[in-house]
Amino acid sequence: MITKRRFIQGSMLTALLPFQLRLQAMENDMQARVGEIIREYASQGIHRTGTDIDHLSADWLVQKIKALGVQPSESSFPFKRVRPRQTSLSFSGLNLSGVPLYDCGYTDDKGITGSMGDLNSDADIGVAMSMPFASTEVGRRIHAARQTGKHKAIVVVTDDRLPANGVAPFNAEDFTAPFGPPVLQVANKHWPEIQAAVKSSATGQVIVQCDYVDATARNIEARIKGRNPEFAPIVIMTPRSGWWACASERGGGIACFLEMMRGIQESEPLRDVIFTANTGHELGHTGLDHFLQANPQLIKDAYIWVHLGANFAAKHGAQVVLQYSDEQAAQSLAPWLQANSIRPGAQAEIGDRPLGEARNVFDGGGRYVSILGRNGLFHHPADLWPSAVNLDSTSKWVNAFVQLGVNLAASE
Repeated sequence: MITKRRFIQGSMLTALLPFQLRLQAMENDMQARVGEIIREYASQGIHRTGTDIDHLSADWLVQKIKALGVQPSESSFPFKRVRPRQTSLSFSGLNLSGVPLYDCGYTDDKGITGSMGDLNSDADIGVAMSMPFASTEVGRRIHAARQTGKHKAIVVVTDDRLPANGVAPFNAEDFTAPFGPPVLQVANKHWPEIQAAVKSSATGQVIVQCDYVDATARNIEARIKGRNPEFAPIVIMTPRSGWWACASERGGGIACFLEMMRGIQESEPLRDVIFTANTGHELGHTGLDHFLQANPQLIKDAYIWVHLGANFAAKHGAQVVLQYSDEQAAQSLAPWLQANSIRPGAQAEIGDRPLGEARNVFDGGGRYVSILGRNGLFHHPADLWPSAVNLDSTSKWVNAFVQLGVNLAASE
């Protein structure tokens, strides 16, 4: 016999079922869109600033924004693009191609010939194995050796924690003021042979022959008008350039950027929301610097900045990290983390200088919420779709940031 209580409970469940199905369908649709955006972005090729692929990707993003019913704009600026000509390490009958640092000195076509040895030894060519992080102990030693001119040339071998085939380059933090000796970055595949050459002080030749060509870099921007222009705007930013295909490094941020734009456009926000997808990330944030030069008051005038940084889409060696300017910024995201049953692997200390483009906002005294992460394929050519991407996790983070953006844009 069905009691009245059980009948009411059954009726409520029946009423809730269509809502739950609609909610699940919406989440499935978002995940499909996120996957498609990352796939398309990664399939374009190597996303280095000012290259043909970078321009193709900019045009693609413009069309994506238009498809959302938002009017895109762009801000371009000229710069000198590094063009590698010959970049190789030769020793003991081996000839290895590599990737130059983009903020160092370069050689002619004959290169530099001399003894090979450990970094900070008396060798002409100093050698070190390193992850592509300037903040590590090895990264700091490489930087110091460049500053002091300890070696005539430096070879950086990609760390053996990354795949053996392929170079994971350092970012060119000093792109606008290059310094130090020529630096060549090579894959880990021949590390045993390189080690043997270092131990025996073998003679090696390093050629880092590059020149500079006139090029144009492009930031892609948009603005969704709010109902009350008197309220301070929100700024949502993501980098859109990088060393390789950057499926998990950059793809998650670009997908989140577009999904936040979709959600905020549909919500008819109270505040203006400014979107900027900047090139030049790997070149010392030159694209963001250009944006800030054109909008010098915006760091402090904005209600808050949302930084969609690197690697939160990663599958391998992944750890999502959140960064906040203040406790109020942290609390603004907290309910959406709970709603999506997600939590970061780490949270930066409030007050510490953050990583990624959030550092520019921090330096200017602005408020921010920032997401980025660790990635076992960071800066590596193996960062490809779909193998490098955790789509389920990425979609939850994207959904949380869409909810954050809609809520911030509606706040008084």
